[in-house]
Amino acid sequence: MEAKTKDLWVVVETTPDGGCKNVGIELLTPGRMMADKQGGKLVAVVIGCNATKAIEEANTHGADQIIVVDGPEYKEYNTDAYAIALTHLVEKYAPTSVLIGATNNGRDLAPRVSCRVKTGLTADCTSLDVDAETGNVMWTRPAFGGNLMATIICPDQRPQMGTVRPSVFKKCEPTEAKAEIINEDFHVAADQIRTQVLEVIKDMEGEGVDLEGAEIIVSGGRGVGGPEGFGIIKEAADALGGVVGASRAAVDAGWIAHAHQVGQTGKTVAPKIYVACGISGAIQHAAGIGGADCIIAINKDPDAPIFDIADYGVVGNLFEVLPVLIEEIKKARA
Repeated sequence: MEAKTKDLWVVVETTPDGGCKNVGIELLTPGRMMADKQGGKLVAVVIGCNATKAIEEANTHGADQIIVVDGPEYKEYNTDAYAIALTHLVEKYAPTSVLIGATNNGRDLAPRVSCRVKTGLTADCTSLDVDAETGNVMWTRPAFGGNLMATIICPDQRPQMGTVRPSVFKKCEPTEAKAEIINEDFHVAADQIRTQVLEVIKDMEGEGVDLEGAEIIVSGGRGVGGPEGFGIIKEAADALGGVVGASRAAVDAGWIAHAHQVGQTGKTVAPKIYVACGISGAIQHAAGIGGADCIIAINKDPDAPIFDIADYGVVGNLFEVLPVLIEEIKKARA
């Protein structure tokens, strides 16, 4: 389809309580830069039920315009209602670009909409830019198992669409609310919705861990030696008030659930403190922790690549270092 505007859209994913997931607000940061380069408005798209909090968040984080679709059928995410609604909006307003968070829901929604509007989709991006001369978005994503980064463009079709990993970008500082609010009265008939959410099970096989929203993460790698080695990792995470992460090697070995995996094939994170224990620091893992404010590495190999990116490094056996660290944390909090 042909773009009617030069506007760039960010789909702000909502939660059942009317709030929003961080990634939608995070994407308004690169969205601002990209919209300016493309010469259009930065538009937040909010689909949900009584999503007042999500609208307020978008309004204070740089959106020029907010398009809202509100209705009971959008309270819980479901493929049919959301795909129909977003497709309707894209066809009506015809933006030049659309950014969607690469969450479970975003990865389901984006390809369905891109197919319906007959355009391309670049999935799981970790970097974004715009060619100011052509207006083409330069979508960068891992390729060949994360061994290289590919930059992809969609020069012939509009809108240009992509999903972007959570925590790759940081939220900007809140500003004065100034966005124009456009309420779209669009509803999806019940007979068009083929699935229904009966129950949400949160804490199954580690799925309840919130790596993307965590401020402190303590991760274990091959150096923990086995599933029992994650006991001391969890103890350290609890002492620090953080959550447990893991490298791909530990997950592939079956020592911990995939929900804990950090890296290009897991979660991209941006905590205030990231403690890497027994993790070598391969490029795939390093790419997933680039947004961390402070990286602390504990590894008995002084030549481990993790020390090249760490702010603080401890050369030693994690099973000797962590107990001392935990004890000192407990003393400091006593």
